[in-house]
Amino acid sequence: MAKILKTIDYDAASQSMGRLASLVAITLRGKKTVTFSPNSNPQIKVRVLNIEQLRFSGSKLLTKHYYKYSGYPGGLKITTLEQQFKKDPIRLFKNVVMHMLPKNRLSKSILKNLIVYRGPK
Repeated sequence: MAKILKTIDYDAASQSMGRLASLVAITLRGKKTVTFSPNSNPQIKVRVLNIEQLRFSGSKLLTKHYYKYSGYPGGLKITTLEQQFKKDPIRLFKNVVMHMLPKNRLSKSILKNLIVYRGPK
């Protein structure tokens, strides 16, 4: 296993979720380093603090919907962003970052380098 080269902290207080998630995804991939290579894991750890203080633009908390379908009649479950965020903000943020990473074999190992905290620590 390769060593972690450095750890970068981001404070999520009063930041937009999408902008912070894209910044975290770029940093996790190592695109800000001089030695960026798309086929290697850069071994950079990213810690996100104060995830419960994220900011959402407009009425996105109420109008954005997540769909989950079981495959059975009447099996469609619809939840809003507000419900998802109240239930588990860490899982929601990791899911957003995961969808911003490339869909290949490296994405799971890159996502393991993301640590999210609810509060300051």
